Amino acid sequence: QVQLVESGGGLVQAGGSLRLSCAVSGRTFSTYGMGWFRQAPGKEREFVAAIIWGDSRTYYADSVKGRFTISRDNVKNTVYLQMNSLKPEDTAVYYCAARPSLVVTTPRGYDYWGQGTQVTVSS
Repeated sequence: QVQLVESGGGLVQAGGSLRLSCAVSGRTFSTYGMGWFRQAPGKEREFVAAIIWGDSRTYYADSVKGRFTISRDNVKNTVYLQMNSLKPEDTAVYYCAARPSLVVTTPRGYDYWGQGTQVTVSS
């Protein structure tokens, strides 16, 4: 069993930055894929970024490439999402997710989810 707890959300002006954290506990392996997803009101949950825990390969949605960076800290067992140049359209609840291997961009492919953290970007 894997537990995920997100933090770091908040209210920020357009152009600003936030760093989200996902604390990971429980059974984990170097092959685990860790993903960040987001869901805005009235919209489906969408892929944002992902990383392979063991080798740090990263993947991004086109909408966030060049602005967001996903990383992980093996000592702290934490995955981060650094978000720069934020836009009002980035406003959503952001979720951390995990799966035993590889990375996929569909929410259904992940077995474990955090409770989410709200990010609001004002114009």
